[in-house]
Amino acid sequence: MAIKLAVIPVAGRGTRLIPLTKSLPKEMLPVGRKPVVQYVVEELSRSGLERLLFVTGATKTAIENYFDLDVELIDHLRKTGKEDLLEELAFEKADLQYFYTRQRRQLGLGHAILCAESFIGNEPFVVALGDTILGVPSKANIVRRMIEQFELKKADAVIAFEEVPESEVHRYGIAAPVSLRDPEVFRLARIVEKPNVAEAPSCLAVASRYVFRPSIFGYLRDTKPGKNNEIQLTDAIQAMIADGKKVYGVRVLPEEHRFDIGNFGSYFDAFLEFALADPDHGEEVRRKMESLLNKG
Repeated sequence: MAIKLAVIPVAGRGTRLIPLTKSLPKEMLPVGRKPVVQYVVEELSRSGLERLLFVTGATKTAIENYFDLDVELIDHLRKTGKEDLLEELAFEKADLQYFYTRQRRQLGLGHAILCAESFIGNEPFVVALGDTILGVPSKANIVRRMIEQFELKKADAVIAFEEVPESEVHRYGIAAPVSLRDPEVFRLARIVEKPNVAEAPSCLAVASRYVFRPSIFGYLRDTKPGKNNEIQLTDAIQAMIADGKKVYGVRVLPEEHRFDIGNFGSYFDAFLEFALADPDHGEEVRRKMESLLNKG
């Protein structure tokens, strides 16, 4: 069965990016020419997904507005001789259907995915976090590769992983592979949520993309809330592994490096890299940066 459904959780408050996120969703922060969430949607579209469900919160209406067709803006650009800018709105014409539901209480990523259960029904689906870009524009095909492995292995879940420095393992879910004979695709023996360095079974960190069978919902319902009364997706995945379900990891390629727009450091890094890659302004940005650095 071809996978056509994707869930994009976007309900988080983005408190580490205040004051930027006081009234603007962190998923709508600009990175280069586009907001973060547009890169995520374009990645899913390239991978063959067709129906996207955003799990939103009370402050996220800007995301719904952004993906609406803005007929008035299009007419204005045509009437004022700015037809060249219509190309920047081409994403509005993508062959995608957008749906929205609310996560009415902030109870963690696992709970956000549970909010999608009635939309998903009995079909397999992708989860892509709406605040994370993989790769500089148009270079990531990790979701497509994950879907291929999901079908080839008849897996119950496939998760993207990226190797991180030891000093960062405490920030992520970390994989314990059964074997690394194939370092690009591996079955998971277990997964550990935010271990310290001594407890980390590897440096392979969850990279914000997943493929699941709908059986994940049963595991999420059975997962007891942990810290901050949140339902951890990693705990549900570990329960699947413990039950003998087939859970695989796929390693992201170097050019698919993850940009997690979760704090100012990572946001600034992403903006600079995407600005430098801009086909029209990248060289100008590079010269400006070199000039500023030389002054120092």
